Amino acid sequence: MCPLPVKPRALSNSVESVGPTSSSGAGRHLALRIDDAWLRFQTRLAIRRGRVETVIPYTGYGTTSWVRVLARIVRSEPRDGGSGTQAGKLKPLKDGMRGWRNFTSAPVAHATVRVTIAGIDHDVEADRGGVVDAQIPAALDVGWHTITVQSGGSRIVEAPVQIVADDADFGVVSDIDDTVMVTALPRPFLAAWNTFVLDEHARTPTPGMAVLYERIVRTAPSAPVVYLSTGAWNVAPTLSRFLSRNLYPAGPKLLTDWGPTPDHWFRSGQEHKRSSLERLAAEFPGIKWLLVGDDGQHDEAIYAEFAQRHPQNVRAIAIRQLSVGEAVLAGGRSKSAAQPTPGIPWIYSPDGAGMSAQLEQLGIIRRSVRPADVPETP
Repeated sequence: MCPLPVKPRALSNSVESVGPTSSSGAGRHLALRIDDAWLRFQTRLAIRRGRVETVIPYTGYGTTSWVRVLARIVRSEPRDGGSGTQAGKLKPLKDGMRGWRNFTSAPVAHATVRVTIAGIDHDVEADRGGVVDAQIPAALDVGWHTITVQSGGSRIVEAPVQIVADDADFGVVSDIDDTVMVTALPRPFLAAWNTFVLDEHARTPTPGMAVLYERIVRTAPSAPVVYLSTGAWNVAPTLSRFLSRNLYPAGPKLLTDWGPTPDHWFRSGQEHKRSSLERLAAEFPGIKWLLVGDDGQHDEAIYAEFAQRHPQNVRAIAIRQLSVGEAVLAGGRSKSAAQPTPGIPWIYSPDGAGMSAQLEQLGIIRRSVRPADVPETP
């Protein structure tokens, strides 16, 4: 689940990052105790092997008064993350790590991390999985900015953040697997395959979806595009490379942690999506979102529930229809399409071209807006 906004510590210009906190006692869930033991073993082994603290920066977002900073702190080989304090465009682990190395890198639990925004330093704390997710007060202009992040003696790395206009009224929330990327794998094996085997060169984009998103952002250039997935933070660099390589718009990715919670063996991917949507509605109350997903299992139900709770925050819901084979591999189709969402249109199509035509009819895409590589029709 996404943490709630946090406040600076008094007198220190610091911000606490909300996450699982360490505790002890027999009351802790068995899965959490096992995971703690595994993390301790990983850390000891990584230190013996000379692994160093490394920051993996993720794309953040915010408004003109705050920034949500996203990153992960792990121990990696020095050649992956380097050392020293010089800031630069190095993206640690972005090109140096693949598959199992990305997944098995030891996280630095509760690391103290320095975030510098517009020349002002803020100290934040990673959670027990090494994830930094902190909302920091900052005054920035609308558009893209670069902040820097450092943990311990790690190299200072740069992270992009998108600042959304205070009067923004439209944005896109998009699922990833089976929506912008064809997986064609049984869902029980999908996470393992994506993590341990496949890199971005072997992944297949969904036909027409990148062009669809390009037309959307050309119609509404200031609209944020947020990628919401049940995937683990471990695969964020690979997903970023895939989206960039296939010309999808840049935007923050809201992923999750596969680890246990105090009450369950695994975190709920559905709850992660629900809580992320709720947070976006609270952070951007004036934005109406185009929610894009697929009809395999849960997206329709999650989007319908959100639309019923926040009809003022939903412009339309676009669902990619899986092929028969894809639906079988996904575990079947959702049975939630009939849930009423008065005043909120739903569209269905197997590809981006079909969605594009229907979004034109809804006025979300201007008919005159064509992809950059297609000449305008006189």
